[in-house]
Amino acid sequence: MGSSGFLLICILHSGIALTCGALMMFYSHEVYVFGHGLETAIKLQGSTPHDQLLIGTSDSFLGLLLFAIGSLLFMVGFVQDREFKSFFCQGMCVSSYNVY
Repeated sequence: MGSSGFLLICILHSGIALTCGALMMFYSHEVYVFGHGLETAIKLQGSTPHDQLLIGTSDSFLGLLLFAIGSLLFMVGFVQDREFKSFFCQGMCVSSYNVY
């Protein structure tokens, strides 16, 4: 795969991670309602104010992590070093096979 393919894949995955991260940080309730319906979304948000705060904080940090990963992938896509791209691709493939 050429350099443009690497850039395209990195930008595609970056866009997905950035979008999901932003939605989780700022619109988690709306995403819950869209995915599960209103009644289930209310239950997923927690029953006490303490639970709601913990779940909201957890969603925000997870969204921030996804946003950071998306930003990193966006930057990696524009790296010009061919050896780094090869190393990065090998690391991604090896990590998916070494589950045990």
